[in-house]
Order: sequence, then C-alpha cells, then structure tokens
Amino acid sequence: MTTLAGTDTLTRDALTVLQPGFTGTTAPDWLLRRLGEGLASVGLFGRNITSPGQLAALTAQLRAERDDVLVAVDEEGGDVTRLEVHTGSSYPGNHALGAVDDVELTRKVARELGRRLAACGVNLDWAPSADVNSDPANPVIGVRSFGADPALVARHTAAYVTGLQSAGVAACTKHFPGHGDTAVDSHLALPRIDVPAPVLRERELAPFRAAVAAGTKAVMSAHILVPALDPDRPATLSRTVLTDLLRGELGYDGLIVTDGMEMRAVAATYGIERGSMLAIAAGADAICVGGGLADDDTVRRLRDALVAAVRSGDLPEERLADAAERVRALARWTARARRTGPPAAADSGIGLRAARRALRVTGADAFTPLTAPPYVAVLTPVANIAVGTETPWGVAAELARLLPGTETGSFTGDDAGAAALRAAGERRIVAVVRDEHRHPWMAAALDTLLAARPDTVVVEMGVPQAPPRGALHIATHGAARVCGRAAAEAIAGV
Repeated sequence: MTTLAGTDTLTRDALTVLQPGFTGTTAPDWLLRRLGEGLASVGLFGRNITSPGQLAALTAQLRAERDDVLVAVDEEGGDVTRLEVHTGSSYPGNHALGAVDDVELTRKVARELGRRLAACGVNLDWAPSADVNSDPANPVIGVRSFGADPALVARHTAAYVTGLQSAGVAACTKHFPGHGDTAVDSHLALPRIDVPAPVLRERELAPFRAAVAAGTKAVMSAHILVPALDPDRPATLSRTVLTDLLRGELGYDGLIVTDGMEMRAVAATYGIERGSMLAIAAGADAICVGGGLADDDTVRRLRDALVAAVRSGDLPEERLADAAERVRALARWTARARRTGPPAAADSGIGLRAARRALRVTGADAFTPLTAPPYVAVLTPVANIAVGTETPWGVAAELARLLPGTETGSFTGDDAGAAALRAAGERRIVAVVRDEHRHPWMAAALDTLLAARPDTVVVEMGVPQAPPRGALHIATHGAARVCGRAAAEAIAGV
C-alpha cells in the first residue's frame, strides 16, 4: 500500500504543476504568496506587457519571491506576439520563414527572439508551432505553421528549437500530436482529426520527432480528438497519446505542458478541475491556465482538485510527484542558463530582412511603384483568438510613412467592396486581405474592387491559397509589422 506524502509536500506538488496567469502589469499579492507556497511557473499574456522595461521589472518582481520561477509567454513572432502586442512583431512568423526555407535564417530569427525574451526575464516560450498546415482552411493555425510539407515543417521546427534554446529560453513545441488538419478552433469546441494512424505518423508527427531530436525542453499538448490514437479522449487527457506515443514511441523525456485548460474543447466537457486531474494522470506535467481564468480562486480550485484526486486514489501520488519534479528540472535548466546571460551579439535587423525575403510578388515587371498616397482598404476578417484583436496589422502605417497622406479604412461583409470604392474616391486602392480563400465575402469584395479599378494592388497577409490577381499581388505569408513594412516598400518601390 502506498503511503501518501505529507499534506505540505502534496500541496506544494499540486501548486508546482500549475502555470497560471494574472491580470495587470505587476504581480498581485496572491501570486507572490503562491510562489512562496510552491507555485513554480507563471504565464504572461499581452495584458501583462507594455514595454521591455516594464516586463523586466515584472519578472524581477517574480524572481524576488522565487529565483528559479518559470516565466512563460506565448511569443511565436509573426501574428502571435505578446512582446509587441500593441505594435505588431519585429519578426516574421513561421509561414514566412517556411516560405524562405532557409533553416539557418530560422535559427537566427529564433535566437534573436529568444535573446529579447531572456533580456526581459522570460525563460519559457510556448513556441514554436510544429503543426503541419494540412488543411489550408484551418481556422486556428494558418500562418502559424511553417507550411504544408512535413519535411519542411520538421527541419524548421528543429532549427527554431535550437535557435531559441541557444539564447537560454526553453522551447515548448506545440500542439502535439498536430493541430494542422482541423476545421474547428479548440478555443471554441473540440476538433476531431479523422486520419489513419500511418498518415498521422508520417505527416503530423514528423516535426515533433525533429523537435525531440533537437532537444526541445517542453512539448504542448493539443485539445484535439484523434480516433486513430484514442477514440474516447482528447490528446491532452489521453495516456495513449501523451505517455505511450510521446514518451514511449517518440522517446521524449522533457516537460509536457497542456494547452489552456479553460479552452472549451476541454472545459465544456470535463471542466477545468477534472480536466486537469485527467491531464496529469495521462502524463502531462504542467497545467496551463490563465488566458481567460486569471485569479487566485482558479489556482486554489485546481490545487485542491489535484490534492483531492490523490487522496481519493484517482490520481497516483507518484504521477503528481513525477510531474512536479519535471517542472523543477526545467526550472533548474533555465536558472543555469540565466546565470550565463543572454547572447551578447544582437542582430536587430534580422526580422525585417527575413520578411523581405518572404515576399512573393506577382506583376512586378509591369508595375510602376506608387508615388502618390493611396487609399488602403483593409478587408478585415474575424480575428483568430490566438492572435487577438489588439495587435495591429496591415500596410497602412508603413505606406503612410513612405507616402504621407495615405488614408485607410476597414471593411467587412457583403457590402465591403462597394463601401471601399466609395471611401477611396479617386485614390489608387491598395486592398489588404488575410486568408482570402477562407472568406467568400472577401473574395467577392476583391471581385468588386478589381472590376471597377483594375489597377488595385492586392496584399495577401494570410496563407496565399487564392490565385494572385490585381495590378500587383504581394503575398507576405503573415501579418507581422515587418511583413507590412516589406510589402509597403515593394508598393512604393523603396
């Protein structure tokens, strides 16, 4: 018969496996108290960050309470940025890097991004996305993926992991076993991937094998149901997926982190308390929560649920202790890396250079660069939840810098094309789209614009699946600020 650990040890282990968030730009008292009680990780979001200096002060505040605390952030670069949530990222995202297909460039971009994170005191990045964009209509991955070719995604995932960790920041490769062939956003419901196991192993798992070989310190699970692997439970809650496949078949021995437990794919069916217990029992080591639920009550509820599960026999004590030790092991690695310090050699311009290389331009031979300020018509889709609505995107700001007097407007819905024509007047139109192939209204709006104004310039800042059209068509492969700048330079002939 197993003897349970003392209450204090059990409670500390339950706190150790949590990665909660909070609101505000300084750490609340409850969070500092929990760090003293055993909490080992904190997750930061865009709402917690206003500047590099503020972020450094915040992480210093956390480390004053616990020196080896894991400070995690969802910083993919490209469309998903927390460091530059209010301005747009200085680094192109995965799809742009995959379009260039220079693994050394990917490694250097990831290293520079890691250097910036480390300089601000962040030591765990919930990145890179290793998902193969198997379904181009995927509503949640898209430009967050390096591409649709498993071999390409695998080599760039490995390069990204290597570059990020060379800066002393642990990579968290996601979303295992692969979120790219889904038609549903797991923030909203439970996606289902109906592919045979051999296809899954050859396609979706290839980048994760590469990440494991590259030494990724963490892997994030996906809230997706894959019947070929487990017909009953989503990957985050499946022992078959996390323990038998990831640990056993792929030989992974690092930290397994769940995707956000308040996402409806899990929370709506299992609830966050039971879901967290099932995730740890299945083989996960850290429970990510805080994107939506970001308070002390959430931490207390999850801590108490894990303790109660051990006492009732639903969760083996040894499994919770093992999970907590994996968290502490990663904390020790990051603490050693922090003592070494971030890389000294900075390459602040690499993001823009990469964005320029990622451009794919059609019609340039017959195009005369703009010299007069245009009207930028942004055909705006509903924002991806992972991206958020607060991060600016487009080319208008950069065109206004190059061509003062540039005006812009945002349009959506069935009347978008006609409304944009009315707003533009006689000005030359630059139409900016994001995943035209996924939005019939957007394609119709472009039809209207191009029928009336064939000289319209089209900038696609999502996945370029629709055929190029317009007097000049520019595919940026992402909507980072540097992607917008690179496109503006092409339009203005700079």
